[in-house]
Amino acid sequence: MRGKNFKIRLLIGAAIALFFVVKRCSQREENPYTGRVQTISMSSTEEIQIGIASAPQMAQQHGGLHPNTEYQAMVDNVGNKLINNSIARETPYQYEFHLLADPNTINAFALPGGQVFITFALFSKLENEDQLAGVLGHEIGHVLGRHSAERIAESDFWQGLATAGSVGADAGGLVSGIGQNTLLTNGRDDELESDDLGVKFMLKAGYNPEEMIGVMEILKAAAGPNRVPEMQSTHPDPENRIEKIRESIQKYKNAS
Repeated sequence: MRGKNFKIRLLIGAAIALFFVVKRCSQREENPYTGRVQTISMSSTEEIQIGIASAPQMAQQHGGLHPNTEYQAMVDNVGNKLINNSIARETPYQYEFHLLADPNTINAFALPGGQVFITFALFSKLENEDQLAGVLGHEIGHVLGRHSAERIAESDFWQGLATAGSVGADAGGLVSGIGQNTLLTNGRDDELESDDLGVKFMLKAGYNPEEMIGVMEILKAAAGPNRVPEMQSTHPDPENRIEKIRESIQKYKNAS
C-alpha cells in the first residue's frame, strides 16, 4: 500500500513539475532591446504600474526625497540625457529619476517600468557628472533588461518545482536550494549586463565610460573588507565588474 501511495505521490509531483515547466516555456520571449531570451510573466504596462505604485514606499524607506532641487535637477538632466541618446527612448517605459534623502546607505536601484533611485549617500561620493551617468546608466540597464520582471517569473518557476519536489519525493528543500543558487547566479549576470548597457549608454550620450570604474571603487570602499563573497551575493565582486567594464569599453569603442 505504501508503495502504491508513493507512486501516486510521484505522479502528482511529476504533473506539478510538468505544469510549471510548460508554463515557463510559454513565458519565454526575446527582449527586443537586448536580444536575450528571458522568462517574463508580465507586460511592460504591468511593470510600469508596479514601479509607480511602489515608488512612494521605496522613497519613504530612505527618508523621502532630497530637498535640494538643484541636485535633483542634475540627476534629472543626466538621466534624461542618457535616455534621449540611447535605445531606452524607444522603450515603453516611463523613466523617472529620484534623489533620496538617505545620508547613510550607499545605493542606487531601479523598480520595474522606469523608476530609478539614487541615495544622497552615494550621490555625495560621486566626483563628477560622468560618474553619476555611470550609476544612472546602470540602473536604466536594469529597467531595459527587464531584470525585475525576469526574477519574479523565475522565482515562481523554482517555487513551483520545489512544491513538486515536496509532493513527489520530499525533495523540496533540495530543489529550492538549487533554485536559490540559480537565482543568485542570474542576479550576478543581471548586474554585468546592466554594467555593459551602462557603458553603451554613456558613450552614446558623450560621457566618459572610464568613470564607471571610479564608481566601482567607491562601492568597493563602501563594502569594506567584510563584504559578502561573490558566490553568496546577487552582485559580482567589484574587481570582476571593473574587468568586465573595461571589456565593454573596448567592445563599444571598437564598434563605433
